[in-house]
This record gives sequence, C-alpha cells and structure tokens, in this order.
Amino acid sequence: MRFTSEQPLGDGVLEREFTLDGIPGILWAPATAAASAPVPLILLGHPTLGLRRMYPRLAARARHAAADGFATATVELPGSGDRPRLPVLEQARADLRRAYEAGRPVDEEIIDALVLPLVEEAVPEWRAALGALLALPGIGGPVGYSGGVISIGIRLAAVEPRIAAAGLFAGSLIPRVMFEEARRVTVPLHVLLQWDDEGNDRQAALDLFDAFGSEEKSLHANMGGHTGVPEFAGEAAARFFTRHLK
Repeated sequence: MRFTSEQPLGDGVLEREFTLDGIPGILWAPATAAASAPVPLILLGHPTLGLRRMYPRLAARARHAAADGFATATVELPGSGDRPRLPVLEQARADLRRAYEAGRPVDEEIIDALVLPLVEEAVPEWRAALGALLALPGIGGPVGYSGGVISIGIRLAAVEPRIAAAGLFAGSLIPRVMFEEARRVTVPLHVLLQWDDEGNDRQAALDLFDAFGSEEKSLHANMGGHTGVPEFAGEAAARFFTRHLK
C-alpha cells in the first residue's frame, strides 16, 4: 500500500488516499487513532459510478463514522473511475439500457453478466485492501462492511472471516446464484430497503433477506425511491455498527 496524499478534513478526521497494486483507495480515520489506541474499521461499499463522483457521499459517511470512533476505507471498483473498462461489463450495461428503453423485463442473463464478473474481480481486491489496512498502526478490528453493490457485500460476508457485521443496501439487481451464497452468510446483518426503489425488484430483495443464514438480521424498510433514504436510516445503521464492532 502506498499513500499518495494526506489531508485533514476537519472535525478531527484525517483523509489519506492510497494505491494498492494500482487500485486507488481512500482511508479516513479519527486523528486520535494510533498504535496504542487502534480503532475498528468499516469498509465503505459504493455503486459503479467511480470514486470521484461518489466522493461527497463517501466522505460524509466517513465523517459520521469517525465521530462514532471508526476508521473507514474504500477502493475503486473494477471497470470504474480511472480504471480500465471491462468489456463484459460495458456490454452488459448496454444490454441493460436497451432493455429499460424498450420496456422489457431485465432477464437473468443480463443480470448475471452485469453483476457476477464485478463480484469475481472486486471481492479479492477488497480482501487484499483489508489485509493492508489492518496492518497499519491505529487500524484494528473488528471490521464491518457497509453499503455498495449488495452482491459484493454478500460474497465478502460469506468468504471473509475478518468481517464481523455487514450493513447492506438492497438497491441493485441480484443474480440467482447469490441467493445460495446468502445462506452462507452468518454475521449480524442490517439490510436497508427503499420500498419504492424504481430500479430494484422488491420481492427479490425480500426473498434475499429470507435467504440470509444469519441468526441476527434486521430489515429496515422505508417508503421512497432509491435516493430517498431518510436521515434516520443512517442513524439506525450507525447504531448497528456501534453495537457489533465496539
């Protein structure tokens, strides 16, 4: 891991940009974090819009987490931002646009092509970043994963033993194979569902919640569309991570 910049954000939060094997990322931590006083870590997931476009929302989430005593970190997803395009994903996105424009249902072949290659590429990168982050002075466990593409969160929670809790956003298309992977997830879960999300299959999200193997899991459903998440939903997620990571 190589740090490329460092700046204080105010409110006692230090932001450091880094690269790991050529993959950009950002680490936010309370300025008080030190080897003698390490803080828990939350990995911040995000959609495939690129870190530059997502930065204001990610930085706001990081500030709130730092106020609760957490470090947070994120990495650029494959095929996003300044990273090389992935032809299979570009084709799947074009097929998805055509289906929406024609008013056709999005079939499972398009969903698989859109999501599964991203999961296969992204999860090993998240795991490598997690290892490098936990080796830094001032960053310790336990570790949580929050938000982002839900299939990435499912795979990470299923295969990464260092993740102790996950907050997932049911706002993206879900390949059928992920329902089976969800049965392998056993960490405490907090799932956010926007009831009127125009781009999300509500029934599929509810079926996925049923499939999770976690003994402790909660579904936080709110009226409104994809971007209409109420402020109190974020507060509930913060309480969830404080309960399970501190």
